[in-house]
Amino acid sequence: MTESKRALGKDEKGGDVAIQWHGFYRGKVGTSIKVPITSLNDFSYWYTPYVADVCRAIQADDHRQYELTNKSNLVAVVTDGTRILGLGDIGPKAGMPVMEGKALIFKYLGDVDAFPICLGTKDADQIVQAVKWIAPTFGGINLEDIDSPKCFTVLQELTKQLDIFVWHDDQQGTATVIFAGLINALKVAGKKIGEIQTTIIGAGAAGIPTARLLIAAGAKRENMFLVDSKGILHEGRLDMDRWKAGIARITNAEQRTGGIPEAMKGSDVVIAISKPGPGVITKEMVRLMASNSVVFALANPTPEILPIEAKEAGAKVVATGRSDFPNQVNNSIGFPAILRGALDVHAKTINTDMMIEAATEVAKFAEEKGISADYIIPKMTEFEMYPREAAAIARAAIRTGTARAKVDPKQIQEDTLRRIMTNRRINELLMRENLIKPLPQ
Repeated sequence: MTESKRALGKDEKGGDVAIQWHGFYRGKVGTSIKVPITSLNDFSYWYTPYVADVCRAIQADDHRQYELTNKSNLVAVVTDGTRILGLGDIGPKAGMPVMEGKALIFKYLGDVDAFPICLGTKDADQIVQAVKWIAPTFGGINLEDIDSPKCFTVLQELTKQLDIFVWHDDQQGTATVIFAGLINALKVAGKKIGEIQTTIIGAGAAGIPTARLLIAAGAKRENMFLVDSKGILHEGRLDMDRWKAGIARITNAEQRTGGIPEAMKGSDVVIAISKPGPGVITKEMVRLMASNSVVFALANPTPEILPIEAKEAGAKVVATGRSDFPNQVNNSIGFPAILRGALDVHAKTINTDMMIEAATEVAKFAEEKGISADYIIPKMTEFEMYPREAAAIARAAIRTGTARAKVDPKQIQEDTLRRIMTNRRINELLMRENLIKPLPQ
């Protein structure tokens, strides 16, 4: 095994094992029954004839769909397969395993019933129309792995046109968990968000929303630089789409030009959400930054710079998207609980205030446990964090008027913990009883 593979902990046979496991189980998720059936007579109530009365009740008051069906726990995970993980445009069929994986995490960490919807179109208008057609079934929509800039249009249009929340995890989820990690990273580094210079490498689905969220949270937009594959965004560039042009108008007050090194010069924080490295960011670039700098190198499967190299170059705090390095900044600590809380209050949208509140609660959880340069954000296995995050989303939704159900956030916290623990016990029971077959050897 090469030094780079050893440093990254790569398992050369991991892909073969994953294919074997997926084939053995024929995928990762399915549907299950949630009601008791004591005899066939019960179907008179669960189905015909008496289900007609349930239908009439919803017809008279369609909000009762949340009460009388599973709508309040159903999320569609929608993709067109154009931006799958680090694979790019591999199509909706090949993207299905990722959507199933997302659904698995939704269920295991939030008890959200998420269903993969892989669309056979790349057209933004058709995606919007397809989601509008299926929306009555769901309490929320999770857009996933749709390429930029199309993803911005799809999210904007669906948010305007639907009466349920629409969440694009590559945009909003990434921005939220990055901010959660940055809150504590800045504390460890002895810096304040209102005083920092920030560089964001990658001006696509994740980079632009991250910039917007940090600005909303108090970062100075004039001290922020975004970089895409052609260089720093500035108003003089004529090759930008309207989304890049929009963020360029409010950032980079000095109209700095150049590439990644020029953008990083003097920055306190660099957030890289670009292409896999190593070598996208070098030690020399990190040395251009301010003292006690913060480096988030979040590309998968390989960070833009390895943590050891960033620290050798002077970075105080380093985070990646990988679980085998300290400080994993991963959407899995966000979306299960965020959508859990939004579903529980029947939220019409997930707004910026809700994202900030969720990130703040996640950061607070880590701070209470004791933050350090190697621990700025909770790990995916810290299950007690998810109920608090769900409650934070509910609080903000109620406060900002997007909640249609006024549920006590404390109750949501208790219910979410119960849901998560119940799911874990069910999974353990099914494995113990061999109803879920053991992993193949």
